[in-house]
Amino acid sequence: MPFELQIALRYLLAKRKQVFISVISAISTLGVAVGVMTLLIALALMTGVQGELRSRILGSAAHVSVFHLQAGSIANYSEVVEKVRQVPHVAGASAAIYGKALLSSPGGAGLAVLKGIDPELEPTVTDFGRNVVEGSLKGLTPAESDGEPAFPGIVLGHELARTLGVSVGDVLTLTSPEGRLTPFGMVPRSGRFKVVGVFRAGLYEFDSSWALVRLDVASRLADLDGAANYVEARVDDIYDVKAISEAVRNAVGRDAYGTIDWMEMNQSLFSALWLEKTVTAIFISFIVGVAALNIVATLIMIVMEKTRDIAILRSMGATAKSILFIFMLQGTLIGVAGTTAGAVVGVVACRILDHYKLIHIPEEVYQVTYVPFKLLPFDLTLVVLAAPLVCFAATLYPAWRAASLNPSEALRYE
Repeated sequence: MPFELQIALRYLLAKRKQVFISVISAISTLGVAVGVMTLLIALALMTGVQGELRSRILGSAAHVSVFHLQAGSIANYSEVVEKVRQVPHVAGASAAIYGKALLSSPGGAGLAVLKGIDPELEPTVTDFGRNVVEGSLKGLTPAESDGEPAFPGIVLGHELARTLGVSVGDVLTLTSPEGRLTPFGMVPRSGRFKVVGVFRAGLYEFDSSWALVRLDVASRLADLDGAANYVEARVDDIYDVKAISEAVRNAVGRDAYGTIDWMEMNQSLFSALWLEKTVTAIFISFIVGVAALNIVATLIMIVMEKTRDIAILRSMGATAKSILFIFMLQGTLIGVAGTTAGAVVGVVACRILDHYKLIHIPEEVYQVTYVPFKLLPFDLTLVVLAAPLVCFAATLYPAWRAASLNPSEALRYE
């Protein structure tokens, strides 16, 4: 073991009369550990919330949406769907219609976002089929009853179903704002629908206000004459969606159709989350900075306490460079020990908090029911490398002061 390291450890682990220095060193190490642990937990929290929101949003919304640039609808949507499905890296495609509707039942009433879907193709684009907790999307296809068509089916978000006081098998009334012209003026379109399913997407926005009906039913309610608003697609790589979106637009015709991807639709949300994560990381990093100041104070105290020892070492032949290394090693050891302890505790805490879902939050406010923790390898590596570097930087001034000490001046009054 190099003698610089031996002396550095001896100074940090001082006993008897210098026990106070050991206590200060331990406090400095604890400060670094707490800073690293807190920073890792904060980064894991922000990453987990962002990832959870992204996965749930992308599970209930299309990755790429195709729309007609001139007309308000796509008449030949079946052809467009086939063209989109042929594009490389497109996992599925389906037509969709969006609108608003008033739903009412004996148990209550509520305004809903109405989405017309193809029950066969929709599972290739979104996760609504997998998120159905009662009934199924297949129930949207009306069955024959005594030779007469039964009520068309509708699938509701579980919060919307609770607001309306309905469950699978109940019948409700749907009123569309798209009216029809009569001798008495414009009359809203309305009809009776049978609840054939209830889904739980995990996002309050979808669960509390979305309803699904068959594409042809939605087209009739919106007075689109068999057309659709959009052709939606799911891609196999959400981070390469820009390139895939361009390929989709080229396939369907750039002059007639436009595309919008999930990044554009949710840009403000994810930009805000990224900014919040960055600001949180910066402010919590100040804890590590405070710990670094403790290291500066500790080393300055050691230099003052060990002035005679430093002079004796210099007199015995130790170079200024060796003295410099001794005090640099002390601060670096504190940083490495604190970072290691903080990283271990932080990683374990993130695993426990995420696995057991210990922190619950209001779903209607934060869109998720619990706080997820996901620590990225990049974030962990960045913190584990940056914290010791900050601690090392804190040793420069005290080490320089110790190395520049004049032996004769230090021993004059000894």
